[in-house]
Amino acid sequence: MSADKGTETLLIGAEPRVDLLPLEVRKERRAKVIRRRLSLSALGVLLLVIAGTGASTALSLHAQQQLLDANDRTAALLVEQGKYIEVREVQDRVSLVQAAQQVGVSTEIDWKNYLQSVQGTLPNGVTIDEVRIDSASPLAIYAQPIAPLQGERVATISFVAESVVLPDVPTWLKALATLPGYADALPGSVTLDEATKTYTVDITMHVNEDAFLKRFQVEEK
Repeated sequence: MSADKGTETLLIGAEPRVDLLPLEVRKERRAKVIRRRLSLSALGVLLLVIAGTGASTALSLHAQQQLLDANDRTAALLVEQGKYIEVREVQDRVSLVQAAQQVGVSTEIDWKNYLQSVQGTLPNGVTIDEVRIDSASPLAIYAQPIAPLQGERVATISFVAESVVLPDVPTWLKALATLPGYADALPGSVTLDEATKTYTVDITMHVNEDAFLKRFQVEEK
């Protein structure tokens, strides 16, 4: 039998039940369940903290071990390098000597062969009577021209030539221009010695760095 909403319902044949527990007991039971769940949650958090701490400690120990291994390898390498310190000192001295050689001969010109080349340009019947050479040195900068249209130079050759006939100076200057390291050449006056019937001509020739011998020069790779 049932009744409308707001009325009691009578169930025929149902098992009779009566809750005689006080309200305080039921509240205590619910509190125990809540405390148990809180305890489990706290235990879970504690376990997570312990696991994180253990992982951090393991990583820290691993990093420390790697640092110790690296220090050991560094110490071993230093010991090995110490065995070859004499070799390095010899290599350093060799490098120093090579550098000194390169600097010392950086302005070297083979004047014997160069003057022979100059002599090879002489016109027929002309001989060189006097030669003066002013050359650069590794310790000082060679004076450069201040006049326009004159190239850079590293040496100056001044020579006096004699000839029994009037020398062909323009042709001679063209021949000098074919020499390696030629910068420019300036003819001086041509004079005639009436007593000896000999012509004298002054030539000033400038030489650029292409005439350097370049010994001990290290080729760039």
